[in-house]
Parts: sequence; structure tokens; C-alpha cells
Amino acid sequence: MSEVALLRQQIEMECEAMKHAMNSFRVTASHDIINNRYTSIGDIQEQLAVIVGEQEAAKIAVEAYIQAIG
Repeated sequence: MSEVALLRQQIEMECEAMKHAMNSFRVTASHDIINNRYTSIGDIQEQLAVIVGEQEAAKIAVEAYIQAIG
């Protein structure tokens, strides 16, 4: 599996975790968890940008987010 595919998979996992946190009953804890997940996704997106460029990294992150949350 390529590094790009691995990073995309990490973004997808973060999005899934964020989705679960948004559906959680603990509102304040969920807010912190969601913020941490967004930060993590941003970090992964930066790693992707080094490999594929900023535009493509943003596209990959948004597609993963839409797939997981949508």
C-alpha cells in the first residue's frame, strides 16, 4: 500500500472516530474529541501535501470526510 493510501486511510479512521464522537451522549467530551480529530486530520493532510501537493491533499481529505460523515 502506498504512503498516500495509508495517509488517506488514517484520515478516514479519524473521520469515523469523529462521527462516532458526534453521536455520543457526552457533549463536552465529544467537543474536545472532535477538535482533536480535526487537528489530527490537518496534520495528516499536511503530510499528504508534501507528497501530492496542497490541492490534492485537500481534495483527498475532503473526499474522505464526506465518505465517512456523509
